[in-house]
Amino acid sequence: MLPQFNTTFFPSQLFWLVIFFGMLYILMARFALPRITNVLSERQRRIEEDLDRAAQLKAQTEETIRDYEQALADARSQARAILQRSQEEITHLVQSRHREVTERLAAEVKAGEESIAAAKQVVLEKVPEIAAEVAEATVTRLVDLTLETPYYRTKVADVLKENAQ
Repeated sequence: MLPQFNTTFFPSQLFWLVIFFGMLYILMARFALPRITNVLSERQRRIEEDLDRAAQLKAQTEETIRDYEQALADARSQARAILQRSQEEITHLVQSRHREVTERLAAEVKAGEESIAAAKQVVLEKVPEIAAEVAEATVTRLVDLTLETPYYRTKVADVLKENAQ
C-alpha cells in the first residue's frame, strides 16, 4: 500500500498540507495576487480610457462631418448665387448688346431708306427728262421726224399731270 493512503501518516500529512497551503496562501495573498490585481485594474483602466477616447473621437468625427456637410451646403449655396448672378449679368449683357445691335441696324436701315428715297427722288426728277428723250428717240427712229426737245418735255409733263389726277 502506498504511504499516502496509509492512515497512520494522515495526521502528519494533514499538518504539512495545512502549513504548505497556508504559506502558499500567504505568499499568494501578499505578493502574487496584488500584482495580478494591479495588472487587471490597469488593464481595465486602459480599456475604459480607450473607450472614452474612442467616444470622444467619434463625437469629433461626427462634428467634423456636420461641419463639412454645412460647409458643402454653404459652398453649393454660394455657387448657386454666383451662377444666378452670372446668368443675370449675361442676360443683361445680351439684352444690352441686342438693343445696341437693333438700334445700330435700325439706324443703318433708316440711312439706307433715306438714301433709297433720295435716289428715288433723283430718279423721279429725271423721269420726265428721260421720258422726253425716249419719246424723241422713238419718234425720230420710227417716223423719222425731228421736233424740238422742249416740245417732248411739255407733252410728257402734260401726260404726267393727267395721270397724277
